[in-house]
Amino acid sequence: MNYQDTDLPVTTITFFGNKYEPENVRVIEEIITGFMEENPNLRISYESLKGAEYFEALRKRMASGKGNDVFMVNHDVLLELEQSGQVADLSGLESIGRYSDAMLSQMEIEDNTVYWVPTTVSMFGLYCNLELLKKHKQEIPQNLGEWEQVCDYFVAQGITPIVANNDISLKTLAIGAGFYPVYQEGRQAEVFEGINSGRDALSDYLRPGFSLAGTLIDRGYVDAQTASITRKTSDDLAEFARGEAPFMLTGAWAAGRLEEMAADLDFEVHPLPVLEDGSLLVINADTRLSVNRSSEHLDDAMKFVEYFTREENILKFADQQASLSPLKTSMPTSVKAIQPLIPCYEEGRVVFGADAGLDIPIWDLTAEVSRRLLSGQALNDAMDWMDQQAKEGVKP
Repeated sequence: MNYQDTDLPVTTITFFGNKYEPENVRVIEEIITGFMEENPNLRISYESLKGAEYFEALRKRMASGKGNDVFMVNHDVLLELEQSGQVADLSGLESIGRYSDAMLSQMEIEDNTVYWVPTTVSMFGLYCNLELLKKHKQEIPQNLGEWEQVCDYFVAQGITPIVANNDISLKTLAIGAGFYPVYQEGRQAEVFEGINSGRDALSDYLRPGFSLAGTLIDRGYVDAQTASITRKTSDDLAEFARGEAPFMLTGAWAAGRLEEMAADLDFEVHPLPVLEDGSLLVINADTRLSVNRSSEHLDDAMKFVEYFTREENILKFADQQASLSPLKTSMPTSVKAIQPLIPCYEEGRVVFGADAGLDIPIWDLTAEVSRRLLSGQALNDAMDWMDQQAKEGVKP
């Protein structure tokens, strides 16, 4: 990109993120360009890395004192950065007042401090191959019994029903099924306080969900050996794109990428049919932006985050991510394949995958439990490991 020359002294703000796909970077560059046109004395340098590599690099940069001015962060890494005092308070941003109450409940901590702002509401659902289901005269499942019935049918046909990866597929299902009653009863604060303090075990709530995940494996609905080496929203998309499996468990944000990979594949993303009487949706306040408290350009970094979270930029960014807006005023998604998720979201049949009320690294812990189950470890042993790690991760 070419920019007009200016006689003003130029300050460069570094921005580090885990959005690396060309289509994602394109919309980020559009937002960056708009900001620089309004602020000719500022330049934004965006750098990205993929997946787990990104968060390891972020940890190392922050630990060495060479962290970027602005960066994307997730629940687990943010716990570490908050404890070490490395993230700035964003509560003074004008955009804070535009976020929905549900998002504010995730963002604000006890003293009304805000250490991050979401730019999307990501969703996790069940991808359904409509053509294959129709060919076999099977319906999209609306509850657990129906899902098991359809899966049993395909297993009998010699077809593994569910494409799963080794990270988010089983853990989001387990978190959703395990914590759903807590959310519906409005007991999150009470339950999370018990887990955070070490008084209650995490497995007290997640065992039913991981038991269900184990059942999917044991019944042959998921090929454990294949899933154990399947990378999220990468290998799994390639496998599902072949059109040979009726279902896939992964993030709804990959719908646009799947459409590009398999233009002829007729699919939709539906809520998770893991309840006896219905389905639920796992969501996250996601693509979180934080500012380095030690930034030499703190005010300018804040100005950039303020611009990124303007309503028009949030709506454009979230829609491109096949996600929902975290703001009070939210346009319906233009991504047709994920629209079946919207009623579940609007009706409140949701669970946060990485709730900010939890002071333990639940995202990483549950991913490891999924991998242990896929490797054949017994459920009780996996739960014991998870509880021990959760206790070690409890704040003093």
